Amino acid sequence: MKLKLSDHFNDELPADPQLTNQRRQVRGAAFSFVTPRVPSAPKVLHASQEVAQLIGLSADDLASKDFLATFSGARVPEGVRPYAMCYGGHQFGNWAGQLGDGRAINLCEVKHQDKRWTLQLKGAGETPYSRTADGLAVLRSSLREHLCSEAMFHLGVPTTRSLSLIATGDDVMRDMMYDGNAAYEPGAVVCRVAESFIRFGNFQIFAANGDIENLQRLTDYTIKHHFPLTDTGDESSQDESPTIGFFREVATRSLDMVIHWQRVGFVHGVMNTDNMSIHGQTIDFGPYGWLEGYDHDWTPNTTDRQHRRYRYGHQPQIVLWNLLQLANALYPLVENADPFQEILHDFQSQFEIKYNAMMGAKIGLSDVTSADYKLLADLEETLQLTETDMTLFFRLLADVPKSSTVRGEADALAIIDDAFYQSPDPAGAVTASWQKWFCNYRLRLNQSDQSNADRAADMNAVNPKYVLRNYMAQLAIDKTTAGDVSLIVELYQLLKRPYDEQPDCEKWFAKRPEWARNKVGCSMLSCSS
Repeated sequence: MKLKLSDHFNDELPADPQLTNQRRQVRGAAFSFVTPRVPSAPKVLHASQEVAQLIGLSADDLASKDFLATFSGARVPEGVRPYAMCYGGHQFGNWAGQLGDGRAINLCEVKHQDKRWTLQLKGAGETPYSRTADGLAVLRSSLREHLCSEAMFHLGVPTTRSLSLIATGDDVMRDMMYDGNAAYEPGAVVCRVAESFIRFGNFQIFAANGDIENLQRLTDYTIKHHFPLTDTGDESSQDESPTIGFFREVATRSLDMVIHWQRVGFVHGVMNTDNMSIHGQTIDFGPYGWLEGYDHDWTPNTTDRQHRRYRYGHQPQIVLWNLLQLANALYPLVENADPFQEILHDFQSQFEIKYNAMMGAKIGLSDVTSADYKLLADLEETLQLTETDMTLFFRLLADVPKSSTVRGEADALAIIDDAFYQSPDPAGAVTASWQKWFCNYRLRLNQSDQSNADRAADMNAVNPKYVLRNYMAQLAIDKTTAGDVSLIVELYQLLKRPYDEQPDCEKWFAKRPEWARNKVGCSMLSCSS
């Protein structure tokens, strides 16, 4: 196995002069060189051939001893200089100071077919940024990240990728729910793959420390390698500085990302600024979840249960708030707030347009106008009158014809009945609300010449049939812990084609089972790794 090394982050940016993994405050540096921890008995549980191909590795490479040793952290290949990045961040709205890669180690950057990738080991041991933690990760969180990274990619959501899931053979102590019941769990390492892992917090830490020189160096580096069009005199950026052009592109990508989250019902759970990628990609899969019942107030994160800062319906506003913090960090390089404010204002106005276009596409409207906004708002309100499964509802909605070929709105309601966790009373207010909405919906559909079949195909292309529900991940965790990786393989294959019918997999097109309603790992998740 040979990696085509192409490092530049640790070549062009300032390094921490201290070369140990000892925990410390780091100043004047973008990263610290570190050494991964050697696991006792590493074993590959699953590896993605698709991601391997991106970085120039073959199926034979995945089966090699070199692959196991490299991506478990057991051996650092010749020429590789692993490092942990220094960054800060706002956590749950409060400035937390220095954070950094506490359990992530950037192994190297590689180049394949003119595309550069950063390979990062998560759970490979302590770094200077581990604070009071051990830098390790456990199987349950690692398995969830591995499957979710790939599931998100195939859903069409901007995301980091995952190359491999490797058990370390070591037991790791964790207090899963932070309730004083710590226990040993099997350890694991994930290899994450992305263009880079630069976050909003990388800029924030330099700004917070008043280190404008290195803030400028990091910004110049990022534009040069990752946003070159903002510094080429391109027509869209002729009248603005490269820094503003960079920020504008980050805002655009971040908006697109969160629109996709809302489209598929994904809730990140911990949208701190240090968990925001400058590439507009989903990063740091911790206590995430997909909506079961359609609920704008739902969060999967027990740490956020009281204030619900990162709840589903609030995610777009949090992205905007996080962008404001990035703007504050970049401001010293421009010293003019007006262009930042203009971009943030554009985010707000574009969000309404893009969100309604997305929701319109989910119900089969290809030409959404402001006249449709009330229909869409009424739908979201009606969906929350009783517990209604988001994924099932939008998928089943495609089967509702626009004409009067079924007997009134009662039959339309029957088509989506499987999405209800409890069918509404036929004579009740919920049913009446649905009947009213379906009446207006079909009137709107009848304004289009599109056939029912064509509309259903368009809807099924944006409404997934299969998502990685928390109970599914928990089943895979339980089975893998018992030594059987078959469910990882099954779910991985299922989630590669989330929009396809896959009739042999119908058991996964179902509401969350009742046993999972209040089960740890299914309804309750923490930031614990």
